[in-house]
Parts: sequence; C-alpha cells; structure tokens
Amino acid sequence: MLHFSRNSRVLVLAPHTDDAELGVGGTLIKLRDLGATVSVAVFSIAEKSVPPGYPDDILAKEFSEAMRRLGIPKDHQVVFRYPVREFPQHRQSILENLIVLRETFDPTVVFLPSSQDIHQDHQVVFNEGVRAFKTKTILGYEFPWNQLKATSNFYVELSEREIEAKWTLLLAYQTQLGLKRGYFSRDLVFSLARLRGVQMGADFAEAFEAIRVFASCEERFSSGGRE
Repeated sequence: MLHFSRNSRVLVLAPHTDDAELGVGGTLIKLRDLGATVSVAVFSIAEKSVPPGYPDDILAKEFSEAMRRLGIPKDHQVVFRYPVREFPQHRQSILENLIVLRETFDPTVVFLPSSQDIHQDHQVVFNEGVRAFKTKTILGYEFPWNQLKATSNFYVELSEREIEAKWTLLLAYQTQLGLKRGYFSRDLVFSLARLRGVQMGADFAEAFEAIRVFASCEERFSSGGRE
C-alpha cells in the first residue's frame, strides 16, 4: 500500500496551467499539510488559448498565483512553453525535459494525466512520463470530460476544507472562470469529489489511476514482508 508522509517527494506533471489544480488540487493540499515536498511542472502556458483582452502570458501569472496559494516555492515550479495542442511534434524534447525533472527532483510519487485521457497534449505527457519515471510510483489524475472510460482505482480521502482549498487554488485562474466552461466550476469540483467520496465510503475524495505503485522497504518490512 502507498502511504503519503512528510518524507514523500511528489512531482505533478501538468500539460497546461490549471491541470495540476483541477486533477490533484485537493490531494496537493493534503500533501502540503503533511509536510511532503511538492513540485509542479507545467509544459504549456497555452498562449493561443488566452481569451481576448489578456496578455499572452496571463496563464503563467495565474499559475504562479495558484502555486503561491498552495505554498509551493519558486524553485519547485517549472514552466515550459510548448505550443498548446502541438505536443506530439515535440515528443522527444518533452521526454528529455522529463528526464531532467527526474534527476532534479528525484520524486517518490509522480502524478500525470490518466492513460485514458484523449487530449493530444495529455497523451504525450502520459506516454513520455511513464517512460521517464518507470521506476517511480505513478498515479494518473482524471479529467472525466477528456475520458471515454474511467480507470480510477486509487482514492485519496479529502475533507470539505481541503476541497474548499482546492477551489481557492482554481480561483486564481480568472481567465478560465470567465470562459464559463462546465468543468471549471465550483459545482463540478464539489460534485465530483462527493461522488468519489461515496465510492470509497467517505465524504469527499479524489480518484486516480494506479499506473505503477511501489512500497518503500520500510513499508514492506512494517507489514511483515521480506526482501
């Protein structure tokens, strides 16, 4: 069984700004409060998707504000500027970036998009992420609006306070709120968290796809296992 603790080193791979907060936001709040080390890497600030009237780098600024609210120091934030919806053309370069992230942060747990996410950018981050971090625990976060089927089999129980805090992170993205997309709403954040909570017998939860899960030696020995 995977146990999060203050010794956990967590890396979130986000194809675009706001993906980490949408997919893992509540769990990141919990990890922060546990004292775990959290790093977040974003691969595109999606300049081509910025609404009219905003500067091209507005999403980078909103991401920075969300990370400030989360308490992630600057040296644990990485922002690349790959063109949105064009990741397949940059697959090798993204893989090389991921290898550098692996050596820089040496995570024990990596969050990335689900294997079932059909967005082209998310697929590249998933495929190259699994390639780069194949010896690490890997959990896929869900975006139901991008998935044709659900593969969630790992649940993290959350409190109402942690879900409220997740929504506070998302409020940093005023550009996205203005677009009034159905998935970027308080109702959806709370409804999905409540549904996942019901599935595990809790009030609220976030759900993930357990792609690879490793237990530490200490955890194996504490459960009676032997090398």
